[in-house]
Amino acid sequence: MPAPSTPLQLVYVTAGDKAQALDIGKTIVQERLAACANVIEPMTSVYWWDGQVQEDSEAVLILKTRADLVDDLTARIKALHSYDCPCVVSFDIQNGNEAYMQWLVGETAR
Repeated sequence: MPAPSTPLQLVYVTAGDKAQALDIGKTIVQERLAACANVIEPMTSVYWWDGQVQEDSEAVLILKTRADLVDDLTARIKALHSYDCPCVVSFDIQNGNEAYMQWLVGETAR
């Protein structure tokens, strides 16, 4: 099976806790902005915010999607998220299980 011609992305998001990450992930998948959501917790984050170093427990949300959906997916996450400035970053998926990548494309068809 040939690799999909549609560029794919892995999207990394942080959330305040597992419940929020699951809520966002379920909504994004239901709306077909991503084919799959993985939630990982706990994670400790250390970062600058409001002029000082913060340390918090968070959850990680990893989404798999098509590159052409990343802007819409990012806007939707920002609307759903409790943070003023949520972390939403994407990375190219260059290689992998071709059957999985075909599935990813098919599940994000609207």
